[in-house]
Amino acid sequence: MGPVNLLLVDVGRRVELVRLFRQALAEAGLSGRILGTDVDPLAPALQVADARFIIPRVDDPAFVPALIEICRDESATLAFPLIDPAIPPLAARRDEFEAVGTRLAVVPAEAAETTHDKWKFNRWLRTHGFATPETWLPEDLPAKPPFPLFVKPRFGSAGRHSFRVEDGQELDFYLRRVEQPVVQEFIDGPEVTNDVFCGLDGQLWAVVSRRRIEVRWGEVHKGVTERDDGLLAACAAMARQLRAVGPITIQCLMQAGQPRFTEINARFAGGMPLAVAAGVPAPLWYVQQAAGRAVDPPPLGSYRQGIYLTRYDESFFLQGDRYEPLAGRGLRPG
Repeated sequence: MGPVNLLLVDVGRRVELVRLFRQALAEAGLSGRILGTDVDPLAPALQVADARFIIPRVDDPAFVPALIEICRDESATLAFPLIDPAIPPLAARRDEFEAVGTRLAVVPAEAAETTHDKWKFNRWLRTHGFATPETWLPEDLPAKPPFPLFVKPRFGSAGRHSFRVEDGQELDFYLRRVEQPVVQEFIDGPEVTNDVFCGLDGQLWAVVSRRRIEVRWGEVHKGVTERDDGLLAACAAMARQLRAVGPITIQCLMQAGQPRFTEINARFAGGMPLAVAAGVPAPLWYVQQAAGRAVDPPPLGSYRQGIYLTRYDESFFLQGDRYEPLAGRGLRPG
């Protein structure tokens, strides 16, 4: 097997993820490089990637062709999108990546469209029998809504522009402010993130549940692993019904000890390193499978409970000649 080169699309702040994949390559005894892309040459994770590329924005028609060019030129073995808007366009053009020898760790195109649209996903949950908060489009709200409510963008990401509303005045304000809003019943309970890792062949490898203790900018900064057999089983069933490929992140709120599912992000979560610390070496499994090796995960739920995560900021200090050349591939920055 030759080098296993990994393409991380829109790496942003994912320094830990880059380091985990580099560690996985070393542990597996494999050669390979971490290829990082972003629209911003100052993205922190670009500074620790082995090769760095400035790419167009997701909404630019040149976005996918730029990635395919990188995959071809750099012999990328496996690619992971790391932001939600990148998932549907990559999933829709899987064949073009495979044509240059790159596999995508991303859900099928139909699942990508369903999970990216929070209204459509809420309907999917109900159709398939998963408990979920009552959700409305603005035009379908009852005359006397059951406050408090939660307003969020139908196609949002990372918790941006999401607001709790207490009364009709606040509701009217945020419905005008939030782009393509959906309105959801407010669930006052613990939020649990479930890291679900599926192989490139769709085999379910692991589910790790972790309660969010503190969140900043939509990403967990303090959390702890927990385990609930019913929750694990529901997440496993959800992944199988979506025919999930690669990592997905299932969010839920607990109400009276039962999960109410809210959304899926079909990518690695920002807090995924906690799952690795709890004994689930997902990056190692992905590089092993990319190298053609068998992956033999333990039984579902085989991870350590009570492992806490607490995160901190770290800085890189750069001069112009360090990051300006990153645009040298001729790929137009967004």
